[in-house]
Amino acid sequence: MVDPTSDLDEDVSEDDAPTCRTCGEPIVDSPNHRVITWVEDGQVQSAHFCDEDCRLDWDGAQ
Repeated sequence: MVDPTSDLDEDVSEDDAPTCRTCGEPIVDSPNHRVITWVEDGQVQSAHFCDEDCRLDWDGAQ
């Protein structure tokens, strides 16, 4: 998996790209890509989304 802090717009294959937590699509060359992070049980967690609609479908937070 690609480091979520890297520039995900350049030369990322579908095999290495993060997938949307809601729809499961690989996120490649997407200016609408969203990432949320949180700490759970002392571990950093993150979730990638292909766009704001998928993010809202996942947690409903605005």
